[in-house]
Amino acid sequence: MLTASDPSPDEPAFLSAYEKADAEDLDPRCVPQTLDQPPPVGDAILYPGYSEIDQETWRMLYARQLAFLPGRASAAYLHGAETITLGGERIPALKDLSARLARETNWAVARVPGLLHERDFFELLSQRIFPSTDYIRGREELDYTPAPDLFHDIFGHMPMLTEPDFADFYQHFGEAALNATGYQRVQLERLHWFSVEFGLIREQQPDGSTARRIFGAGILSSHGEVQHALSDAVEVRPYDVAVVAEQDYDVWHLQPLLFELDSFEQLVDQFGGWAKAQGLR
Repeated sequence: MLTASDPSPDEPAFLSAYEKADAEDLDPRCVPQTLDQPPPVGDAILYPGYSEIDQETWRMLYARQLAFLPGRASAAYLHGAETITLGGERIPALKDLSARLARETNWAVARVPGLLHERDFFELLSQRIFPSTDYIRGREELDYTPAPDLFHDIFGHMPMLTEPDFADFYQHFGEAALNATGYQRVQLERLHWFSVEFGLIREQQPDGSTARRIFGAGILSSHGEVQHALSDAVEVRPYDVAVVAEQDYDVWHLQPLLFELDSFEQLVDQFGGWAKAQGLR
């Protein structure tokens, strides 16, 4: 998840959805943190001393979400989950996941303390480093947590980083975002939301037909959203980067509107063209 940075004196105060939530005093975990030193990456990440309650929370979340994936999750996500060998018995070690991603798409994982200030977030993405928390939500937040925890980061995000086109897009996104100013930052936040977090894709099926599937981490790691996203309660529009960049959203409710890609190549091509037109690449 990303947040907007403080505007310069010459720029309007464009706030991210999370900073708006913070301004309304909704949850302190929505306050973005600034890194004061490089985070540990890969083999430098130590495995925390998780309690048995933490491990049981992982097992509960993993088993519950796994039951909803057949017929909903994209083939790319399912392949990625198998590739990085996600399992339900124990919280995975970030250093092990980092090594598996490195073998597939030359991405790595960094351990970060929580929601990051956008500059730090984009800088890591531009280096093909995914920032992940290593704490897990409490039992009272099994259905929803307002800020990312390790279940969201690992179960939701990491499988998609094995998909080559998506992995390239995410790096290009970070590179472009480092050059963004003013309203461009808000547009990028929307693009991130409706692709990385809440993206849908139309996939070819074994019988030759096509079907709508989920690849967004915010859906796949959410008990409510994964059941809601493919229902008739959601309006789905074709993915057009120029349209998505102007579409606002609310982080506190089930999403009523989503966008569907035809392919991950489309995401790379459309974003690249948009970023170039915006002077971000």
